Amino acid sequence: MVALAAFMLSVPWSVPALINSFWVSVIAEILIWSLLAASVNLLFGYVGLLSFGQALYFGCGMYGVAIGISDLGLSFWPALALGIVAAMAMALATGIFAVRLTWHYFAIITVVFSLIFYFLALTNKWLTGGDDGINFTLPPTFSIAGVHGSFTDPTFQYFFILAAVSLCFWLMHRLIGSPLGRAFLAIRNNDVRASLIGLNVYLLRLIAFVLAGFLAGVAGALFAFFGRYASATYMFYHVSGEAVVWAIVGGAGTLFGPLVGTTIFIVVREIVSTHWEHHSLIVGAVAILVVIFAPKGVVGLWHDWLIRLTERSATAPVEAQLRTEP
Repeated sequence: MVALAAFMLSVPWSVPALINSFWVSVIAEILIWSLLAASVNLLFGYVGLLSFGQALYFGCGMYGVAIGISDLGLSFWPALALGIVAAMAMALATGIFAVRLTWHYFAIITVVFSLIFYFLALTNKWLTGGDDGINFTLPPTFSIAGVHGSFTDPTFQYFFILAAVSLCFWLMHRLIGSPLGRAFLAIRNNDVRASLIGLNVYLLRLIAFVLAGFLAGVAGALFAFFGRYASATYMFYHVSGEAVVWAIVGGAGTLFGPLVGTTIFIVVREIVSTHWEHHSLIVGAVAILVVIFAPKGVVGLWHDWLIRLTERSATAPVEAQLRTEP
């Protein structure tokens, strides 16, 4: 963790020196998309609900920022807040109906909601820009005593995204270890037993759904600032499907699984796409291999390996002593 933190803090200088400055933007994009995968992981890994509709709340975050700046004339922070609130409001409105269902029924209804609002975004061109989307000019993030910070500065942009994503992962870490997080795990393991001990399963699932909408909304808002653009394309369910794959391959039910899965697939995509146009085949092959040989994901495999190594280290002195005794 210390090595990872040191690397992430040095990215704007170390990566251009070692590889190319292009990869600084790629790493920032990985951080944003990992937050979308984390919203999938919160529902699937900790509550047991597989959602294929998280792109809807990602898109709401994007459009909240874009409409707030281009149509309402908002500055950076109110536009950011509008995007997050819009995503959470949409998650609440759809979650009221969705969390009444489980298993494949829940997955299907999340896809349906995503498709409904995707087509609404396409047809209501006066608000969303339709196929063309919405372009906007970046407002300054802050201006204090003549010191300005803006996403137009690549270094500032990277560190802002890093800080925002790190804060969200830290909040998720605190949530998982809290009584609310333990209630989520109880529902994931057995919702019937959870209800018998007095937990309100429907309400807890709805809370988790809104919190997942918050994570997706933050990701969407950051991506809007990152690209200076909002489009209905990012509300389509295939974006949700990619996030599901990232979360599962990285390790569902682990904190950093979404980050690891997102990193693997985006790095493979960026490297292979420069040499071969059918890079999706490589990405699919990697996903299949990981699912076959690491059912718990990459992080789950790493945890299992550490446990075996620790147990072997603990038992080695005892075994050595037994061998030396007559």
